[in-house]
Amino acid sequence: MILEMVLKLSLALLFGLLIGIDRQLKNKKLGLETSMVICVASCLVTIVSIEAFAKFSGPSHPNMDPMRLAAQIVSGVGFLGAGVILRRNNEVISGLTSAALIWAASGLGIAIGGGFYAEAVCAVVLLMLAVNVIPQLMKLLAPNTLKKRDIGLKIIVESNNRMTDLIKMIERKGQDQAENKKGEHKIRHMRIKDLENNNQQINLILSSPENRYTTEIYYYIKKIDHVLSVEIEQL
Repeated sequence: MILEMVLKLSLALLFGLLIGIDRQLKNKKLGLETSMVICVASCLVTIVSIEAFAKFSGPSHPNMDPMRLAAQIVSGVGFLGAGVILRRNNEVISGLTSAALIWAASGLGIAIGGGFYAEAVCAVVLLMLAVNVIPQLMKLLAPNTLKKRDIGLKIIVESNNRMTDLIKMIERKGQDQAENKKGEHKIRHMRIKDLENNNQQINLILSSPENRYTTEIYYYIKKIDHVLSVEIEQL
């Protein structure tokens, strides 16, 4: 019984990891930690739901449904988790993992309240691995496509007809071999608007290799022709 429970929760962790890798490869908002937390916690609540019926129901309680209140707790905590999800003015969403952990905490509380101590212990260990250990291992062992971080940029450029060339330089496309070894940047979101003085403002979310300092990117872009000012933020 215990081995089956551990197997279920471990498989949930593995499947959550696979979903997270798929999302991260496609630069989606749902990352490794969030997907693993949601998957493990959902598995935990399902196990508790199945086992609670066998543990608490019987001839003396034919209409008893011990999971009715637990279902309301899970729904209510969903609204609480939504409160920690932030959408910044640069279109970046943050707080998903925190929201998932809030929801997972409700699952752990339900398990402990129902007397499923082994399930709760196993789940909390796997959740801590999902949030703290596995992402660090992925950074060490994963391919370079997963070793990216987002940078927010606001660039003011003087009026010119070489905007496409400027974008290619920001993405480091067509650079010499020594520069390419540092890794290309990938623009995930871009917005261009005209200013009153005939200059242009470019707002970017740039996916950059994790081993590059933010200051390197700042000085690199500042040296590009027609760039007047650069404002940079590590997201």
